[in-house]
Order: sequence, then structure tokens, then C-alpha cells
Amino acid sequence: MAPLPLLTTSLLLLASFADIAIVVVAAGGGGGGAKKPHVNHGRFKEGPWVVGHATFYGGRDGSGTTEGGACGYKDADGYGALTAAVSPTLFDKGAGCGACYEVKGESGKAVVVTATNQAPPPVNGMKGEHFDLTMPAVACVRQGGIKYTITGNPSYNMVMVKNVGGAGDVVKLMVKGNKRVKWTPLQRSWGQLWKTEANLTGESLTFRVMTGDHRKATSWHVAPRDWTYDNTYQAKKNF
Repeated sequence: MAPLPLLTTSLLLLASFADIAIVVVAAGGGGGGAKKPHVNHGRFKEGPWVVGHATFYGGRDGSGTTEGGACGYKDADGYGALTAAVSPTLFDKGAGCGACYEVKGESGKAVVVTATNQAPPPVNGMKGEHFDLTMPAVACVRQGGIKYTITGNPSYNMVMVKNVGGAGDVVKLMVKGNKRVKWTPLQRSWGQLWKTEANLTGESLTFRVMTGDHRKATSWHVAPRDWTYDNTYQAKKNF
């Protein structure tokens, strides 16, 4: 890891090992006793600004940062180099994968990044959480609907969830078929890879995603009845 002066052009962050301000743009706000909305598409509420610090990794073109990491994404799965590795607290054993954060330096300018990897703990002597940023990080954008990549076999299904808008961090995933398979919760395997032993074959599949701010999005019949393993199915809508 290197000090931040090398990043001032692409990351808009200033000063060596500088303190940065971080706002939770899409990382599951709400906590505590906040009321949980019961609608799929309520208005997103960003979290408060807190103090943190940043380093960077990879090449100036983002090389070395898109090969998956601790979240299990392959080639960053559409997130490209607009990403960051986040400290263990924010990573939260994989529950924080896909979360979006706005990072602001001393200049007051900001960039938005997606959490796709785990960074080391906070640097000794530095304040707040640690962000290990990619060098070409710019505004985080979600294109199109939520994506579901299904792998495994009829006895052990695995679903990678990606391109999630809103809070971005999936904390609960359920699946439903069009006939015999009722609403079935999946368990997190690691990162954003989820698993179930239910036989899902031969049915049109609907997935329901819940993000860290308790909002839900349902991708109705995103996978057709003749879906096959090792393929990705994209919903028409997002958060």
C-alpha cells in the first residue's frame, strides 16, 4: 500500500495517508430502532459522514483489483475498477459486499465506490475505518437490473447476486418457483455467494433480495423454467 499523494488526480483525495470523510451512500443505513419500511422501493436514506482513512492498491488502470477477492465476484462482475476493499468491520464476514460508499477528501470533492474486497484493519495511528481504494475510482453506477448467476447441481444450488442497486449489500435472499418450490431462504456461503439444497430445476425462479437498510426487491420469474446452471439471469428492475 502506498500514501495518497499518488491518488490525487483519480481519487480526489489529498495528503499522505490523509484522513477522509466517509458517508454511507448505500451500505445499509437504518440500524438501531429505526422503523423498517414494508415496501420494495422506498426512498433510500444515506448514512452520516464519519472520519476514515485510505490507501490504494493495484495499477493505475485498475489492474490487480478486479479478480474477485474476498467477496467472490469474478472480474468484479460489472463493478470494474470503481471499487474498494473495506476494513473487516465494514466487510462484516461478507455481508458488506456490494455496499456503496461516498468518500470525500480534504478538498471537499467526493467519489463513490463499491465494496468488493476485504482490506486490512485500520492503519495504526489513523482514525476511523480503512478503505483500500482502486486508483481509477470514479462515480459508482448500476446499469440494468439485479443479476443472478446460478451454479452447482440439483442437490446443491449456488447463486451469486450482483449489480444490486440501493444499499447494494445483500443481507437476505429468498427464492420461489412457479409450482412446487415455495418461498425458500438461501444461506450465505461466503461473500455474495448464497446456497440452498432445495431442488430448483424445472421451475421458473423468482428471487427476493433484502439489503442492509431492510428494503426489498423481487425479481419475478427472472430465470425461465428451462434455466440452466452456469448462466446469469438479469432482472428488468433494480432498487
